[in-house]
Amino acid sequence: MSRTIAEMLTERSGENFDLHDKHLNTQMVRVLKTIGYDRVYTKAHGPYLYDNKGDEYLDLLSGFGVFALGRNHPAIIQALKDVLDAQLPDLVQMDASLLSGVLAEKILATCPPNLAKAFFCNSGAEAVEAAIKFARYTTKREKILYCEHAFHGLTTGALSLNGENLFREGFGPLLPGCFTVPFDDLAALEQALSKKEVAAFIVEPIQGKGVNIPSDGYLKDVQRLCKQTGTLFVADEIQCGIGRTGKFWAVEHYGAEPDMILMAKALSGGFIPVGAVAMTDQIMNAVFNRMDRAVVHGSTFSKNNMAMAAGIASLQVIEDEKLVENAAKLGGEIIAGLQAMVPKYDFLKQVRGKGLMIAVEFGSPDGLLRKAAFAGLEAANKGLFSQTVTIPLFKNHRILSQVAGHGMNVVKFLPPLVISAKDRDWIISAMDQVIADTQEVGGAIKDLGKNLISHALKQKAG
Repeated sequence: MSRTIAEMLTERSGENFDLHDKHLNTQMVRVLKTIGYDRVYTKAHGPYLYDNKGDEYLDLLSGFGVFALGRNHPAIIQALKDVLDAQLPDLVQMDASLLSGVLAEKILATCPPNLAKAFFCNSGAEAVEAAIKFARYTTKREKILYCEHAFHGLTTGALSLNGENLFREGFGPLLPGCFTVPFDDLAALEQALSKKEVAAFIVEPIQGKGVNIPSDGYLKDVQRLCKQTGTLFVADEIQCGIGRTGKFWAVEHYGAEPDMILMAKALSGGFIPVGAVAMTDQIMNAVFNRMDRAVVHGSTFSKNNMAMAAGIASLQVIEDEKLVENAAKLGGEIIAGLQAMVPKYDFLKQVRGKGLMIAVEFGSPDGLLRKAAFAGLEAANKGLFSQTVTIPLFKNHRILSQVAGHGMNVVKFLPPLVISAKDRDWIISAMDQVIADTQEVGGAIKDLGKNLISHALKQKAG
């Protein structure tokens, strides 16, 4: 018998970066080593990661929002074991599986009342692709509208709706008929929709890149304008949905009812990829309008029993553990704690967010020496200053975080919804110390800036 996975994990422990350098993404290995994130993690539980030295890290990246329930939640593990032990028929395809029906029922119960049908897929990008197709077929229009700075995925259709050129560059030609408007600009949207040629306006209720939050009336007015012009209003809640913002769906903050809600990430429970589109009866019945069109769109692995069980269990955990309420409470306290630092530190410009989707924005300070140091980092690579926050946050305080987008000095926190008051205090205390260090030109900026500028300039030269 060949080696078990357990034996392989033991025998090849520590080879992670060598294997990735040789067989996978060499540039990602270089990035991790440059910024000091080259840890070998061996265990995870809840919001915590543990490396091969036994050090504990608080994960505020949560797999880009996948691990809303933390890692290795026992209820999800048990649900998956139950499926395996039951030896169910899976992916028969010419059938109607029970678990997909149950998950659809449970998801739709959380949605606005106008959404009555669900379509399953494997990822957020697949959900976006489905929304594009469904919108075009339903409306018999070609154009898709999206927002500047949007992120909807990296497959070709989803990439066509990506508001960041870094991701699009060199991958064209992309999907025709896709156009952009500024986020939270109702006049621009009204103008773009005025000719009644747009199939769908696809928007993140809260944008992931930058954690940009709309004005209070924006999404409700989006709904109104879309209805007036025969355009479908599609809410991409792949990152901001399923409890992340302190409501189950981010659109709930604004009283909006979209024609479709796109979801993925947290629905997986962190184990089995699953995505979905919740939609109106009108859309489902338009696309699948005859028996010979029953298979006109689908996804081979989409309704597999493991994914469906993970989704069902995840929704139950969110309800049982009151994780939406926890996100609202602790998120509000973290935001308030960080906002209290703004008057203390001139690099710190703004703290914003809803629930546990939080952005901390930095900018040029008032003092001449600090202003010059900031300008030096920006000249080397726009947005580089934010690394003088994320790197010591990781190295000195063992908190894993990320920059909120390319070329911006915004640090983003997406903690698991299971974090505790202890974790809240850990975040606030660590950020206070790290930001205080950036105020000293001879401290964080000098030490980290020298190394990061060197690497940034090498990248430009190469």
